[in-house]
Amino acid sequence: MKVKKIPMRTCVVTKEQRPKQDLVRVVATKEGLVSVDLTGKANGRGAYLTLEKSVIEKAIKTKALDKKLEVTIANEIYQELLELAKNAK
Repeated sequence: MKVKKIPMRTCVVTKEQRPKQDLVRVVATKEGLVSVDLTGKANGRGAYLTLEKSVIEKAIKTKALDKKLEVTIANEIYQELLELAKNAK
């Protein structure tokens, strides 16, 4: 039986490789629009984050997403990520 390959992605804050479905993707389009991509298939430059409150707070402090996506991330995006982290537990 053929073993299905599990896609791995790296968290931009922890630099830890994890299965793609364990992470959440934040995507920035060429127009500079930033959104949380729950499907993992939206067009644009994407960055992956571990869905934990401490990791999201560290991303806010270090501006890791801003640097990775080369845009300024609005507070609403971080609030949405914190809500997702709270609901995931």
